[in-house]
Amino acid sequence: MSILINRDTRVVTQGITGKTGQFHTRMCRDYANGRNCFVAGVNPKKAGEDFEGIPIYASVKEAKQKAGVNASVIYVPPPFAAAAIWEAVDADLDLVICITEGIPVRDMIEVKDRMRRQNRKTILVGPNCPGVITPDEIKIGIMPGHIHKKGRIGVVSRSGTLTYEAVGQLMDLGLGQSSCVGIGGDPVNGLKHIDVLRLFNDDPGTDAVIMVGEIGGSDEEEAAYWAKANMKKPVIGFIAGVTAPPGKRMGHAGAIISGGKGTAQEKLAVMEECGIKTTKNPSEMGKLLKSVI
Repeated sequence: MSILINRDTRVVTQGITGKTGQFHTRMCRDYANGRNCFVAGVNPKKAGEDFEGIPIYASVKEAKQKAGVNASVIYVPPPFAAAAIWEAVDADLDLVICITEGIPVRDMIEVKDRMRRQNRKTILVGPNCPGVITPDEIKIGIMPGHIHKKGRIGVVSRSGTLTYEAVGQLMDLGLGQSSCVGIGGDPVNGLKHIDVLRLFNDDPGTDAVIMVGEIGGSDEEEAAYWAKANMKKPVIGFIAGVTAPPGKRMGHAGAIISGGKGTAQEKLAVMEECGIKTTKNPSEMGKLLKSVI
């Protein structure tokens, strides 16, 4: 089993004619069932052309009509990326994964508000995220496919690099992954930790979860309280930024302690209180996970 994506997902790349979009579309197409899954690209100026055999359409709606796509991955530059997200949402795709970093916060507020007001069904992952992978089936995003293998551990993280670190440690212990979801580090984004925990909780193919968070905001605390009341599977946690000073942004745009809220200590304390075992050492994530299964 998997969450969000599987071998039947059909993907359109928005930004397929750019250098980044081409490179990662190629890497995703060459991973597992990618040749069957990556079936379209979008560029209104290059409609009718193709990228290495993948047809390019004028719009996401056209790609949906002609190629049957139900998911999009976005590599569009920051000034235009929010409009690209909305184009995919407006086409009623099931899933939109936005890799782009540096989208203006105001643009994302407008897109999210529009999605909420119109009660759109589309699930948004990102922006500023590595994407989603169901090992040995499909990857959508920029994560290195070769470090993953199919298994029964779910991974959700705000940090791309720490996703790879967690996966590397699991692999060293012989533990594969059911799905790995990078939710991104921007202050205004799509899926939150709590949403992904819900999906893992309902997934019969997932036995336990690694949840990686960062300083800033209160998403991890909300997820922890939900897990205490609802989660039927063990969760272990790590929060990046234990040593970060208040008021200084660390790495991601959303990783900032403001108004005395969102410290690593605060998050770790809430997680422990809710029964989530935590570590302050990022090299211990895999061992800690193994200890609870």
